[in-house]
Amino acid sequence: MTQHQTGLIMGVANQRSLATGIAAQLHARGARMGFSHLPDDTGKMRQRVEKATEGLDPLFLEPCNVGNDGDIAAFFQQVKQHTPALDFFVHSIAFAPLEDIRCPTIEASRQGFLTALDISVYSFIATAKHAASLMPNGGSILTLSYFGGEKVVAGYNLMGVAKAALEAAVRYLAYDLGPKNIRVNAISAGPVKTLAASAVGDFTEMMGMYETISPLQKNVSLEEIGHTASFLLSSGASGITGEVLHVDAGYHVMGSPGRGSLAK
Repeated sequence: MTQHQTGLIMGVANQRSLATGIAAQLHARGARMGFSHLPDDTGKMRQRVEKATEGLDPLFLEPCNVGNDGDIAAFFQQVKQHTPALDFFVHSIAFAPLEDIRCPTIEASRQGFLTALDISVYSFIATAKHAASLMPNGGSILTLSYFGGEKVVAGYNLMGVAKAALEAAVRYLAYDLGPKNIRVNAISAGPVKTLAASAVGDFTEMMGMYETISPLQKNVSLEEIGHTASFLLSSGASGITGEVLHVDAGYHVMGSPGRGSLAK
């Protein structure tokens, strides 16, 4: 990460968010960042993000409902008021109604499907378009995915369908934005205890499985995900675009339980 790069991060929910871990590593490398928060009448959402980004010297913190085009446009107008240009943009937003995640995928409702794809995928396309308009000299865009978008992960259900679409969007946006020297990539992160993870099946069992089966025999940390994000957003990754980079201790390469089959 080049010193004094300026970026935008959307999707910090609390101190354990993947976006928070990424922001911490970017800040350690000298980056300046602005953040979004979900709008609400009580101000609790803003307070959560303020607490999570405390010590990161945010350039700004503005509300944005990514389910509304007008809200996205107004948010990026605010971004322009704070900084004339962006070097990087991180999108870490996903959502589906709880009842549509916890049921078998075949039982998901039409509205649940539309909501999941709208917030988890279209919001990436819509915000990337605005962010790219603030990258006249090129830049880097990053989103967050999960292995459940490639293979069936029990309990991930409808969100797996959304992540598959998100990863396809990464490739197509990489193509669209390549002529502008804007790179688009994703990190497919192993399980980390976040607010979003609480909606996915038996999460404790999943973490135990990763620790047992992955080649490195561990779960990844927020810091490790942040380090990889810093690399992908830096000039050191100038030749990488359209990539989904796994940060999962190698779990995705396994075709059998491996050493896990030897566990007593």
